[in-house]
Amino acid sequence: MINKKKGSYIAVSTGILLAGHISVRAKKVIEEADVVLSLMPHPIAENWLDSISREHISLQSYYSEGKHRKQSYSEMCERILEEIRKGKRVCGAFYGHAGVFACVPHDSIKLAQEEGFSAYMEPGISAEACLYSDLGIDPGSFGVQSYEASQFLFYGHQPNVVSYLLLWQVALAGELTAKTFKTSEKNIEALVKYLLNWYPPEHEIILYEAAFLPLDSVRKEKIKIVDLPSTDLNLHTTLVVPPARKMNINKELVERLEVG
Repeated sequence: MINKKKGSYIAVSTGILLAGHISVRAKKVIEEADVVLSLMPHPIAENWLDSISREHISLQSYYSEGKHRKQSYSEMCERILEEIRKGKRVCGAFYGHAGVFACVPHDSIKLAQEEGFSAYMEPGISAEACLYSDLGIDPGSFGVQSYEASQFLFYGHQPNVVSYLLLWQVALAGELTAKTFKTSEKNIEALVKYLLNWYPPEHEIILYEAAFLPLDSVRKEKIKIVDLPSTDLNLHTTLVVPPARKMNINKELVERLEVG
């Protein structure tokens, strides 16, 4: 049996709705940790962590315009490891689900484990979970394909037009430098052009943003695909493309299936 070092690390998910989605287990980890290092979307969330933790350190300062995001992520992980190496009970608090579209939680856990520390992740409510509730979509009805928008574009993924297509971080679609937090209208036009290989120009899509504060409104704006380049997009905007045609059962296959 491998003896773990004294320091420990738990990456917790705080959910989307501030203080409302966090699990009992995750909140307890935050309250009992010697130090909490967070990556949250708003100062209000940081103030909340200040109020329920013994010591709270924000990792937001490692981001800056013109700085490569990989460098920021590496520095965040190292800052987390510094506290773990001191023998502390360390908590990383991450917005939404810590394991979804977030490399710092995954990387910091891996690095901590490689150095012999106990480290794991607590799950939570993600933006995708909120999307299904807010838009009334059951992924079991039609199926769902889910991609980061730039990856979808760069690697030539092909959508199944009888299912829903979710494109995350659409405001960064086509952004190659990883040094800025906004893509160009030209890049959004390239994404639209690519989607038009499968969808008609007038196909209705949904721009989705979950509510962060209790009084926030959910964004579920319906527009046409061709209007996407002229529409306001935020870092947390998700592009939802509904099915373009109905599902047709494969009768030949069904007839070959064993019944009873």
